[in-house]
Amino acid sequence: MPIITTTAELADLCRRLRQGDHITIDTEFIRDRTYWPRLCLVQVAGGEEARVIDPLADGIDLAPLLTLLDDPDVIKVFHAARQDVEIFHRLTGRVPAPLFDTQIAAMVCGFGDSVGYDKLVGELAGVRIDKASQFTDWARRPLSERQLRYALDDVVHLQVIYAKLAAQLETSGRSGWLAEEMAILAAPETYAVEPENAWRRLKTRSRNPEYLGVMKELATWREREAQRRDLPRNRLLRDEAIYEIAAERPRRIEDLKRLRAVPKGVADGPLGGPLLAAIERGRNLDAGQLPQTEAPRQLPRGIGPLVDLLKVLLKMACEKHGVAQKLIANVADLERIAAFDDADVPALKGWRRKIFGADALDLKRGRIALSAAGKRIKVIRLEPSRRGAEAAD
Repeated sequence: MPIITTTAELADLCRRLRQGDHITIDTEFIRDRTYWPRLCLVQVAGGEEARVIDPLADGIDLAPLLTLLDDPDVIKVFHAARQDVEIFHRLTGRVPAPLFDTQIAAMVCGFGDSVGYDKLVGELAGVRIDKASQFTDWARRPLSERQLRYALDDVVHLQVIYAKLAAQLETSGRSGWLAEEMAILAAPETYAVEPENAWRRLKTRSRNPEYLGVMKELATWREREAQRRDLPRNRLLRDEAIYEIAAERPRRIEDLKRLRAVPKGVADGPLGGPLLAAIERGRNLDAGQLPQTEAPRQLPRGIGPLVDLLKVLLKMACEKHGVAQKLIANVADLERIAAFDDADVPALKGWRRKIFGADALDLKRGRIALSAAGKRIKVIRLEPSRRGAEAAD
């Protein structure tokens, strides 16, 4: 199988692909030992053409491909696009546009939560994927014919999947539903990696100002150091170590060495001094520099049965409309709906409100009820007088 290894070949390919209204695209990369993903292959298809591009080839310039990804007249079709788009955003500072993610589209069309590519290929393209090359080291050269075919098949089958999902969205009038989800995927801030915001990845319930300051500075230091060294952040310091250091706030190397979550050799190695410096900076942060965390709203006792009813209602709505539950609400959203009339959750906005949110509020307020009819559950709209009687009961 011919693989594109020169800029001239790539430019010719992109010129031909630009004649169509869309391309399907996939990448192969590795990042198990690095902070930044290392791009190893790019597969693209459009019309009758499908090719593999080798970004590791000597002297190749990906500029023609990156220009194609910016073309507003060509839709870029990915499956589970987040990590692929992250790679191109890092190369250019821009998000390929316009985007179409078949995983999200499949959820809108009722194929289940976070549906896998192989399932879609089976159901929409009628093809079974050979996974023998799934764990290939894509940085190795040369790649075998079988490995290249495995990689290329992803974008070939993706053309069929895209055509069928796009038709379903058009027929069902749900293109707008997908557009709301794609707006998040297409936002550059989704891929921005700012060390100062690294603390947001961490999970903590503490609202102690000094704890939060130290946690923030440790997370910022770790992110910068991981980026500088191109190492996974947890190879430098695990989250558990940050939590323990922020709680104990040691001032000396000896104190740092006593912490259970800090690996041996870190405290008295080259990282010990920078860690103590980060701790000291965290201690001295002004109130305006501290992470702003909202106190969690306490859920009232006794809402469990209502949450269970909302789960049933959600399942009914998703089966009726053929949409994945994950797109509408999760358990935390249902708990907030049950607890608070002003719950700020996606399920109470836009198209989600129409197919579920409005009924969820009606159920909560006693305007509808759920009843069993044989093996099925049905929604019953209650008359005002009946609602009053049931409230009195």
